[in-house]
Amino acid sequence: MGSDLFEISVNIGKMLGIFLLMVQMVPLLVWVERRGSAFIQNRFGPNRVGPLGLTQLLADAVKFLFKEEFRPPASVAFLYYAAPVLALIPGALAFASIPLAPPFEVTFNGQTYKFLFQVFDLGIGIVFVLGISSLGAYALLFAGWGSGNKYSLMGALRASAQMISYELALGLSLVGILLIFGTFSFSEMVEMQRGPLSFTFLGQPTTISFLPNWGIFYQPLGFILFFAATFAETNRAPFDLPEAEAELVAGYHTEYGGLKMLMFYIGEYGHMMVASALATTFYFGGYELPFGSESLQQSFSPLAYSFILFGCFLTKVLVFLWIFIWVRWTLPRFRYDQLMDLGWKTMLPWALFNTVLTAVVVVLFHSSGS
Repeated sequence: MGSDLFEISVNIGKMLGIFLLMVQMVPLLVWVERRGSAFIQNRFGPNRVGPLGLTQLLADAVKFLFKEEFRPPASVAFLYYAAPVLALIPGALAFASIPLAPPFEVTFNGQTYKFLFQVFDLGIGIVFVLGISSLGAYALLFAGWGSGNKYSLMGALRASAQMISYELALGLSLVGILLIFGTFSFSEMVEMQRGPLSFTFLGQPTTISFLPNWGIFYQPLGFILFFAATFAETNRAPFDLPEAEAELVAGYHTEYGGLKMLMFYIGEYGHMMVASALATTFYFGGYELPFGSESLQQSFSPLAYSFILFGCFLTKVLVFLWIFIWVRWTLPRFRYDQLMDLGWKTMLPWALFNTVLTAVVVVLFHSSGS
C-alpha cells in the first residue's frame, strides 16, 4: 500500500476513486441506454424527471433502496444472498487491474512519489482478468439454484453453458495478441502501441507513418472474435438467452428485486466496462493517443498529462460501451441452438485459425515491440 502515511492515503483514495468511477458509470449507462434506445426506436425516452430525464436515475436509486425485502420460501438463503455480491466482485477486481493512464509523480514534503493510475499491477494482466472474470459464472449458478425457481435455474444453466462455451473462443482470440506483444502486462502492451505502425518484414524495418501502432492492425480477426465473444460473456443482446423474457420471465434474476437486483445491474455493466477497457488496451492503444503523445508529454506536467490520457482512455471505452447499447437495440436475439453453433462451430475454429496464422506471420513480420 505504501511506505508512509501520504503514500498509503493516496493509494486508498485512488482505489476508492476507481471503484466509484465504475459504480457511478452504471446509472449514466442506464440513462444512455434508455435515451439511446428511444432515439433508435423514434421515441422520447426519459424526459420528465429532471432535464432530459437525468434525475430519473436518482428516482431509480431511491426505488431500489426502499423496495420491500423478500426471500422466496423455497430458496437457499446463503446462495440467494451471496449471488448478487459475487456478481459484483469479479468485474470490480478486473477493472481495477487495467491501467487507465500512465503513472504520475507527486512531490510532497520534498519527496517524490510515483503512483500507478490503477489499483494494482500484477504483471500478468490477461491471466488475472480472465481468471477473475470466469468466476462470474458462479454468481449466475448461485442465483439460479438459490432462488428455488425453475425459470431461474434454467436461465442459470443457459448462462453458465454460454459463458463456458464462449470463454474458449475469447481466450484463443487473445493468444494472437500475446504472440504479437510477447507479454502479459497491460502497461507493456500499451507502451508498445506508441508511435506510427512499425514492423519488420524479412529483416527490413517498415514504418507506415499515417497509421498508429495499434493492435487492431496486427490482429483484425482476433479483435472481431474477441469483441463478439464479450457480448456472449456479458449476456448482452443478441446473446441474452439467459434472460429471454418470453421464455424464462427474467432468467436467473427472476426472484431478485431492490438492492440485490441493483448489484446484478452493476455486475453486468461492470463486465461491459471491463470488456470495453480490454478491447481498448489490446487493440486500440490503451490510453495512448494515435499521434502526438510525445509532444503532449513535453507540454504538460506529469499529473496533467496522466489525466489528459485518462480522458483519452475513457473516450475510447465510452465508444465501445455505446456499441454494446447500439447492438442491443439493433440485432434480434439468437435461438439457443444458433448461439451454441456460433460458439463451437464458427468462432472456435476461426480462433484456432487466427492463432496458427499469427504464429506463422510472427516468423515473417516482427512488430516493433516483439
